[in-house]
Amino acid sequence: MRQDLAELRPCPYWLSSGAWCAATTYYGRGAQTRATAGLRIWEVSGGLRPAGEWSGAPNPGSRTGKNQLRACPTPSLVLVPRCLPAVMWAALRLALRPCNRTFVPGPRAYHGDSVATLGTQPDSGSAIYQENYEQMKALVNQLRERAQKIRLGGNEKARELHKSRGKLLARERVDNLIDPGSPFLELSQFAGYQLYVNEEVPAGGIITGIGRVSGVECVIVANDATVKGGTYYPVTVKKHLRAQEIAMQNRLPCIYLVDSGGANLPRQAEIFPDRDHFGRIFYNQAIMSSQNIAQIAVVMGSCTAGGAYVPAMADENIIVRKQGTIFLAGPPLVKAATGEEVSAEDLGGADLHCRKSGVSDYYALDDHHALHLTRVIVRNQNYQKKLDVTVEPSEDPLFPADELYGIVGTNLKRPFDIREVIARIVDGSRFNEFKALYGDTLVTGFARIFGYPIGIIGNNGVLFSESAKKGAHFIQICCQRNIPLLFLQNITGFMVGREYEAEGIAKDGAKMVAAVACAKVPKITIIIGGSYGAGNYGMCGRAYSPRFLYLWPNARISVMGGEQAANVLATVAKDQRAREGKKFSSADEAALKEPIIKRFEEEGDPYYSSARLWDDGIIDPVDTRLVLGLSLSAALNAPIPKTDFGILRM
Repeated sequence: MRQDLAELRPCPYWLSSGAWCAATTYYGRGAQTRATAGLRIWEVSGGLRPAGEWSGAPNPGSRTGKNQLRACPTPSLVLVPRCLPAVMWAALRLALRPCNRTFVPGPRAYHGDSVATLGTQPDSGSAIYQENYEQMKALVNQLRERAQKIRLGGNEKARELHKSRGKLLARERVDNLIDPGSPFLELSQFAGYQLYVNEEVPAGGIITGIGRVSGVECVIVANDATVKGGTYYPVTVKKHLRAQEIAMQNRLPCIYLVDSGGANLPRQAEIFPDRDHFGRIFYNQAIMSSQNIAQIAVVMGSCTAGGAYVPAMADENIIVRKQGTIFLAGPPLVKAATGEEVSAEDLGGADLHCRKSGVSDYYALDDHHALHLTRVIVRNQNYQKKLDVTVEPSEDPLFPADELYGIVGTNLKRPFDIREVIARIVDGSRFNEFKALYGDTLVTGFARIFGYPIGIIGNNGVLFSESAKKGAHFIQICCQRNIPLLFLQNITGFMVGREYEAEGIAKDGAKMVAAVACAKVPKITIIIGGSYGAGNYGMCGRAYSPRFLYLWPNARISVMGGEQAANVLATVAKDQRAREGKKFSSADEAALKEPIIKRFEEEGDPYYSSARLWDDGIIDPVDTRLVLGLSLSAALNAPIPKTDFGILRM
């Protein structure tokens, strides 16, 4: 086939051992000749470069040799007739002799970025989209209303009494502590929600979260004295310990804003004796201090009994004049034990502990002064964040986040493509998918969120053997490269049945579960739909120690769905009745199923989960990207250790 000579040009790529090419033809290694207008394509060993661009050192990675082509001020393309005499061959070789021009790298033509974006424009006018959007929006509005009520803290009388003493409210203290304009990632906001009969404990009586103080990401724990006097309920202890666990895992300094009456005495059996009870707070302080994780306490109110060890075990502490008190036994107990009558200020006030006992290090005039001193202490930590990952400039996704409402919805039986969710949370909506054509009920790939690299694992259906093996493979890659992992859970579990058991679904599922368990890179999980059975394990549920775990308000968590559980138990009951020679009518079956379905619905609700701290909070889907960015940034304060995997059954 003949071709016009004007179509011929140097191939614009750096080939390992390539050839000149026509405008429409790529010549790789071994493409020696090509009939083009009666001419031969000239190939020189050692690789070709764009004409006129380089001379000198050979291309790294290509083989070297004396016959490397170097472009000189000669025609950029050498076209040689087939019948060229040997003498002219020699002349052309001479013309292509080495010269002294220096290589100046030119732009390479990459096409991957143009095809790596994902996501489509949804049909916002469709009935399904509108239904999804309205139902999810209703759940989000409910979330905001409940969160707003919780943010008030205790009742109005308790709040007014607190302010009359010259104190800032707990949330005001946090707002004044963190850097102006910086976000505060509040954790476990619904702790204690409807947990105790006839008792409201908003936010579990304690505010925890991550905020920047003097430029340093810190875990902040603030007692809310307007909620039961700041006393510790069982859920308060659990929330405090979870905040310390986050600080320890991510090596974040701890700041304790103390204003507490200590343990809630009527519930002492649920608070005091066990390993993960009240005493573990002080154990964690000692361990973190030994690991150079700063412990800072600010005594802004009562600090009684065991609670007195919070400031006493801190690296540095501040106490507020005529407001903060520290003592192992308060005035009533002292009087009962010794008969001595003494005021709280004389027993454990700021003057005593700053001037005589030495328990406190800094004397603050009021709450504002104490928070200023706290910021100074953090500034003096000489802390510098060291990242184990590369960070690139952040880009907004190509699609608005509120489209997540219409894409996902609340009907867990209605499928959606997880890629559409990914497209609305990652930088530039770019996603480099891994093994896209294999095990397609699990989507895996690489992206960035606020410039941080992330490996994403998302569900697009039930997990088969291929999906599980693909997930395990991807997790191993991310661990080897120190890339954090994000799990987007919407999973009914692993595939069951005789065929799949015979194919080894148990051992293949175990590979993925083992990989998740062993992975030492930061893991973050968001449950955006259902989280059922062993699928919860394979997708890094709470038992697999994700650094953070969040729920969308449509999430459901249980060992299986309510209907499935009811069917299983009804089948068991029916078989048992048959063995006993008794009947099991449809009415009996319905009577058995109804309470089971109702109970599973209640216990699978996201607020039921969050009240018990099975997660770190319920979030608006629109806020997913921001929450992930803050969580990733916090997690990367800690060095990423090497991951070792155990035996994987082949």
